Amino acid sequence: MKKVLAFAGSTSSTSINKQLATFAAENLENTSFDVIDLRDFKMPFYSVDEEKNGFPEDAKRFSALFDEYDGFILSLAEHNSSYAAAFKNTYDWASRVNGNVFRDKPLLLMATSPGARGGISVLDAGIARFSRMGAKELVSFSLPNFYDNFKDGKLINEDFSSTLKEKVNEFEQFINQ
Repeated sequence: MKKVLAFAGSTSSTSINKQLATFAAENLENTSFDVIDLRDFKMPFYSVDEEKNGFPEDAKRFSALFDEYDGFILSLAEHNSSYAAAFKNTYDWASRVNGNVFRDKPLLLMATSPGARGGISVLDAGIARFSRMGAKELVSFSLPNFYDNFKDGKLINEDFSSTLKEKVNEFEQFINQ
């Protein structure tokens, strides 16, 4: 059975994006999944000077995970219309370990926020960037107004729920080709 790695581009212990990524993974029908937390990967702030000291063990461990899975579910937190600093740092290190970060595998890329835009700015940035970093068959989804639409671990808005299920099915078809 194929397997997917799900995670959020956030280190918040109450991450709404981790909740969304987990929910999406739980909707996979014929694919197993694991969920990880970026808080489990400690790395110094990326810089050329730091890289001269070698790659941090957690950067290598994080990057190696991408070899073990057939695809990825990533929900990005949006901070000031961009990636959360912790995700950006992790991503920067991972891209130095292996520039083909997503290993030419499918990616379900999502974002959510408490506001009406649903993290669309960071989602657009991810779509533009990750397709050049090995994300193939990139499927995207944005969920606005998280706290109005997501309760008790599930989407309660039928339209968003239906759309996400379609996106998860599309992604899963790419995984299982």
